[in-house]
Amino acid sequence: MTTAINTSIAFQLVRHRNESRICIRFEYNKERIERVKKVAGASWSRTLGCWHIPDTVENRQKCKLPLTGAKEASPLPPLAPERNQYPKNHPTTTVVRVPAKTAMMYISVGNQHEMQRYLAHLQLHAYSQSTIVTYRNEFAQLLKMLGSVSVCEMEPHHLQRYMLWCVKQGLSEHTLHSRLNAMKYYFEQILKKEKFFWEIPRPKKPMQLPKVLNEIELRKLFNALQNRKHKAMLFTAYSAGLRVSEIVALKLADIDSKRMQILIRQAKGKKDRYVNLSPVLLDILRKYIEQTAPRPRVFLFESSQTGTAYPVRTVQQVFSNAKNGAGIRKEIGIHSLRHSFATHLLEKGTDIRYIKDLLGHFNIKTTERYLHVSRRLLVNIISPLDDLVSRESIEW
Repeated sequence: MTTAINTSIAFQLVRHRNESRICIRFEYNKERIERVKKVAGASWSRTLGCWHIPDTVENRQKCKLPLTGAKEASPLPPLAPERNQYPKNHPTTTVVRVPAKTAMMYISVGNQHEMQRYLAHLQLHAYSQSTIVTYRNEFAQLLKMLGSVSVCEMEPHHLQRYMLWCVKQGLSEHTLHSRLNAMKYYFEQILKKEKFFWEIPRPKKPMQLPKVLNEIELRKLFNALQNRKHKAMLFTAYSAGLRVSEIVALKLADIDSKRMQILIRQAKGKKDRYVNLSPVLLDILRKYIEQTAPRPRVFLFESSQTGTAYPVRTVQQVFSNAKNGAGIRKEIGIHSLRHSFATHLLEKGTDIRYIKDLLGHFNIKTTERYLHVSRRLLVNIISPLDDLVSRESIEW
């Protein structure tokens, strides 16, 4: 990858959509944007998070780039969206969320090399794509702050000051943990600096109880659905306590009606597991498949337009529409069906160890959260106020 940098702007040869382009990175500047727009073929890329122009001899000369080596330019990794990265009048901005993160545009050439090394290490160790994206984005924030300073020179006290700055920016505990994990991986796994983070305390995560739906709300939710496929999706989520990613990944071959089991392949942590197949759910799925045209061929829930698995966002929207249609005002998402499944099993007396296995939890402590939600034990506890009023004459 060939790069030219001055104090305020960076030019980089990239392969984008099978074309050689010159990527132009700079801090937000309205006048500079207007100048770039005047170049023939100039375009903004959400994927790259920068403006880019055709790779021509004339443009290379203007950008002071070498006149050879276009075919050897490699693509930049796309970065995920981030809120409030640009002012509202920036061409990539929407009112709610900016479409592309641009932290990479501020990273020095040396630290970009470390980023590529970082990504390669994650990929070679077969981390999931979602983990790679999260680690990459959080690590990019540190590299952006460093400017021309090499990340290899950082010491624990430097990182402690950086994390303190992140706390003062009002980042959530979840984000702070992700950022710390991303840095920890680089310094301890790649640079082999053992015990590098002992001096950096982790922010305490707030204890948030799972949000569940009661049986009346579940009835309203399911009755609000008219589309048979959508109804089958949500019945499957609740019946087996599945994550939304597990719902869309289900294949026809995973439904074992003889053993009354559902195989969940390579779920969170790349872990396979079996869950029970409810007889009611089996009937629902059979009717759904019989009455669906075209019938699904590979995935249990296929898009009729593409023949591929349903997108996660679509299933989430299906739940949101059903919740609104049922008049449920709780601030919940489709994951609440998984929480409801676990809580209701616990209330019916199911051993928490079995619930742990059904949910695919690694640690029993994760499952124990549902003990705080279950009403099974709480209903037998009499408030001292009730006891007092029953025995004494008190006006209320």
